[in-house]
Amino acid sequence: MGLGLAAVGRPGYINLGRDRDLPAVRSVEALEERAFELMDAAHAQGVRYFDAARSYGLAETFLARWLDSRPDVEDVVIGSKWGYTYTAGWSTEADVHEVKDHSVASYERQVAESGALLGDRLNLYQIHSVTPESPALTDTALHERLAELADGGVTVGLSTSGPAQAETVRAALSVTVGGRRLFDSVQSTYNLLEPSAGEALAEAHAAGCAVIVKEALANGRLADPHTVSPETQALREVARAVDTSCDAVALAAVLARPWVDVVLSGAATVAQLGSNLTAGRVRLDQAQWERLDGMAEPPAAYWAHRSRLTWG
Repeated sequence: MGLGLAAVGRPGYINLGRDRDLPAVRSVEALEERAFELMDAAHAQGVRYFDAARSYGLAETFLARWLDSRPDVEDVVIGSKWGYTYTAGWSTEADVHEVKDHSVASYERQVAESGALLGDRLNLYQIHSVTPESPALTDTALHERLAELADGGVTVGLSTSGPAQAETVRAALSVTVGGRRLFDSVQSTYNLLEPSAGEALAEAHAAGCAVIVKEALANGRLADPHTVSPETQALREVARAVDTSCDAVALAAVLARPWVDVVLSGAATVAQLGSNLTAGRVRLDQAQWERLDGMAEPPAAYWAHRSRLTWG
């Protein structure tokens, strides 16, 4: 499992329960302290992949400062993303929190910004939130720039979102530069409510791509205490039957997929992280797995619900 920093790199995000999870005063100092607590706890418990993005407020800055202050931490893999610019000005009340731009100019600006913070510690750089219509899939000038980054030793990848994730993944697998596949990693939303990208992700894994799963808890919908709706009844009952938390069961269901390389915890507290990391010990019988598989929603309905979540 890995640790994603989306929930603690900025004061506003769409995960449920942030009013309880974060300090009442979400200053830069308070969130940096929380990020350090999470990264320390994650590393101590065996987590070795840490995930940030240019649009996660100061997540890259927090990560860089943590690495600088922990010189003994040399066994981690660091990933970040470009393609969105954070625009909320450290406020939860902004009308627009991030702006998407997959142009060459955006890449060149943001790769320089990421490099200034993370330097040669950056192992994986991903295009953030690619959809089928994104120019990132067809812009050959951009592909050439990304291939240069790959030649320098940084793995080039992409993350996906929206109801057509499978289409995006398959399109990405066909992008080549100089006869070589460009993208060697893909990060997608996959969870009990939205498993539609599963077959495409299995194809990506079989082709040699690293597969990272984000939003495995559906922005909190699959985590206690938010599993109170009819669509999560099966999860509640299975978790109760095996005497563990809903988040552990939901994460275990993703970890069980043979094509998954890393599942991200988006924890905002050390206690949540600890609960997430128990997922590897969850054991279910066939009937329980089948009950969980029955929770899937139509992709369009899932993403429509996600789009209505507020930046809290």
